[in-house]
Amino acid sequence: MTAKNQIAVTKTTQPKEKPAADQLAFGTVFTDHMFVMDYTEGTGWHDARIVPYEPFLLDPAAIVLHYGQTVFEGLKAYLTEEQEVVLFRPEENMKRLNRSNDRLCMPQFDEEFVLEAMKELVSVDKDWIPSKEGTSLYIRPYIFATQPYLGVAPSNTYRMMIILSPVGAYYKEGMNPVKIAVESEFVRAAVGGTGSAKTAGNYAGSMKAQEVAEAGGYSQVLWLDAKEHQYIEEVGAMNVFFKINGEVITPSLNGSILEGITRKSVIELLKSWDIPVIERKVSIQEIFDANEAGTLEEAFGTGTAAVISPMGELFWGGKKCEINSGEIGELSLKLYDTITGIQTGKKEDRFGWIVQVD
Repeated sequence: MTAKNQIAVTKTTQPKEKPAADQLAFGTVFTDHMFVMDYTEGTGWHDARIVPYEPFLLDPAAIVLHYGQTVFEGLKAYLTEEQEVVLFRPEENMKRLNRSNDRLCMPQFDEEFVLEAMKELVSVDKDWIPSKEGTSLYIRPYIFATQPYLGVAPSNTYRMMIILSPVGAYYKEGMNPVKIAVESEFVRAAVGGTGSAKTAGNYAGSMKAQEVAEAGGYSQVLWLDAKEHQYIEEVGAMNVFFKINGEVITPSLNGSILEGITRKSVIELLKSWDIPVIERKVSIQEIFDANEAGTLEEAFGTGTAAVISPMGELFWGGKKCEINSGEIGELSLKLYDTITGIQTGKKEDRFGWIVQVD
């Protein structure tokens, strides 16, 4: 059976007014409907349903509120030039969400079923997908522990939800390189911790460093490893790449770095273009030395929101490292144009990354 046959759908009787495409911010407006499914130990996942978007009741003792047992994902639906609704590599998000579940001692779900449920929800609210260039419909699947219990143990009940939010273009005033502060005091994650899972606590713990960086005039934080504070991990909510002397380098996945889907796509694209790309440990000193030697050509972050975010400056240990004269690199722009082109149907999808919403 398909998800459509197993999901109860209740349409809203009070549709919301849709915002103008040029007034969209990130994550502030939500569509008319949401997907909900519950889990009970001994029964499994049950009661899959699409219902009107609304607040819900949660017991004050729910485990998620006290011990943070929750995971989430983020992806987008796009409207192509042919007015088709498509998703970009959503099966990778489903796999990663289940990996996060495993790390947080949460139950696995049927990835194929949830993907079909997601497509059904997007189809129900497809009129919310903005058509202006650079806009999209952000999709947020998440799972959280609901058992009322104050003991430190995995919950025996959970809820999965998917909500949708129309979002504007990430680069409203053009794709400009960002200034990054290298973090040497605070730590986002450690090997053996939850850094490779997409869980709420990772992001709550990163806010202090982000606040300090913004006060200093920097847009994002570049995290270093927890043990030696030498090796680069990731930038804010993005993975990071450096082009040095014609070769692209990105930190290898070590258990404390999130395995980004855009990261994976960039690596596959670079290999298809016969551009050398290496996953390995890379120190912040190596980057500053390469810049001093004139071999650091480009640096950029990768993620769902921005796709490609060029870096124009790094600040570390009282020193500034200006990259590519603060300009967008040729490779960064090519990657951005290619991935967004595939997402919107302007470029051929030679990799089978696009999934159509029926």
